[in-house]
Amino acid sequence: MEFRTQITGKPNNQQIDYQSNILLFGSCFTENIHKKLDYFKLKSQCNPFGILFNPKAIETVITHSIQEKIYTEKDVFFANERWHCFDVHSDLSALTKNELLDTLNQQVKNSKTAIENASHLIITLGTAWAYRFIASNTIVGNCHKIPQKQFKKELLSVDAVSNSLKNIVNLISSINPNLHLIFTVSPIRHLKDGFVENSRSKAHLIAGIHDFIETSEHLHYFPSYEIMMDDLRDYRFYTTDMLHPSELAIQYIWEQFSEVWISPNTHALQKEVATVQKGLAHRPFNPTSEQHLNFLSSLKRKMDALRLLHGIRF
Repeated sequence: MEFRTQITGKPNNQQIDYQSNILLFGSCFTENIHKKLDYFKLKSQCNPFGILFNPKAIETVITHSIQEKIYTEKDVFFANERWHCFDVHSDLSALTKNELLDTLNQQVKNSKTAIENASHLIITLGTAWAYRFIASNTIVGNCHKIPQKQFKKELLSVDAVSNSLKNIVNLISSINPNLHLIFTVSPIRHLKDGFVENSRSKAHLIAGIHDFIETSEHLHYFPSYEIMMDDLRDYRFYTTDMLHPSELAIQYIWEQFSEVWISPNTHALQKEVATVQKGLAHRPFNPTSEQHLNFLSSLKRKMDALRLLHGIRF
């Protein structure tokens, strides 16, 4: 007797291994996937412009990176004792204007290089709801706690989502035509928008992605949202806010992702890396004991071997 509907995917023929370069953009669920990749020391970079939730915001920063935009004074503003840019997350905000501009322009350069060198790009969309800054008539990546009356909230249509993603694909293909793009929809519930509004948002994202994804062998979809909604399907897989997936749910989705996208050839090396990671996380009762010093010596030998043989650094 089956008590759940398990979602299983077939292994992709362009899987990730220790020679791959992975770049990730998108919502906070993107950070969860990146943490798993980083734990196993797979080469990855995540959200150079901070967490971004809607496809237009992601399109903006990728466009600026590929076109090598130079940010100037007109692109930043001062509010709440810090300098901000509407294109990026508040993690990049700074105490001085020049510091912010330096960061933005450096991230543009870094992001273009990362896109050029990437083998896989993972884009996680969080919501189709977006905020348009009325004064400039542009959709922003972050409102930076500016009064809401200065923005117009709107739901991106399926066509708008699809066109935005098509623009991203075309831009990236112009400098890295062999890059594999993996789209996914975040399982995090955006209930501040409302229950019905959250469902409409996720539906627009899913429909927008699938409107064009079958057109190329380099475009892929991974069902993070569907695994959470239709496979796990229980509040015990959420954190206490009932909005975010729990650590157990994240681990389960990661395992499903690994089945499809992580090469089995990496399994042995992942185990070695995990052994070191567990050793680094170990907290001894007596740090000066001979037993612990021997443990540290053994751990260092393992780390040195991984660095020399595989270029893996901790």
